[in-house]
Amino acid sequence: MRIDHVVLTVGSIETTCDFYSKALGLEVVTFDGDRRSIQIGEQKLNLHEAGHEFEPKSRRPTPGSGDICLVTDEPLQQVLDRLARVGVPIELGPLKRTGAIGELRSIYVRDPDGNLVEIANQL
Repeated sequence: MRIDHVVLTVGSIETTCDFYSKALGLEVVTFDGDRRSIQIGEQKLNLHEAGHEFEPKSRRPTPGSGDICLVTDEPLQQVLDRLARVGVPIELGPLKRTGAIGELRSIYVRDPDGNLVEIANQL
């Protein structure tokens, strides 16, 4: 099995797309006419705007309830430099963490809804 996509409920799809593209360098994709997602390698984050979610949906879709980890090959210092340029504060890190397949060097930031986003390099 593998994860294909995860859904984030957000306050504003435009604000979320702006953050993930500018701060994290990820691609925004439009599909099924006007739906939006954030492409992350072979997976994606589908976006549901609070109050306008697509069915079926989680029982309690709530902006800011997500906690995700994104592993990148980009050196963490380059990520830190880009985050500083666009004014995104570092919540925690860099520090060592344990990921699904081994150790990570991670930093933590919050997206515009307050979701915790861990950005890591595999060690």
